[in-house]
Amino acid sequence: MARVKRGVAAHRRHKRLLKQATGRRGTRSKLVRPAREALFHALVYAYRDRRDRKRDMRRLWIERINAASRRHGLPYGRFMFGLKTAGVEVDRKTLADLAIRKPVAFEKLVDTAKASFTG
Repeated sequence: MARVKRGVAAHRRHKRLLKQATGRRGTRSKLVRPAREALFHALVYAYRDRRDRKRDMRRLWIERINAASRRHGLPYGRFMFGLKTAGVEVDRKTLADLAIRKPVAFEKLVDTAKASFTG
């Protein structure tokens, strides 16, 4: 049986890896082993931070809703509770967008939440 030489496949794999590692500094973009380690770390960070971004965005939306609802005399927790008891189902992303872009519509939602407490 003939001997299999794997130089071509390895070279192709190394080229592909080094192409993905462009933009890194020093040996991390030039040599295969450091480039592979840098790439693996980068992929791990990207995976982790995609989840962190979701967490950060939710936190930002809550801060914006809280600031806007307090302007109308209702803290965030009571505002959300009022909307829930009134049967209004709007997600936080939409509420934060309304608070910034359409303050009049947001004020009506605050009034709805207030009415659900007293009514």
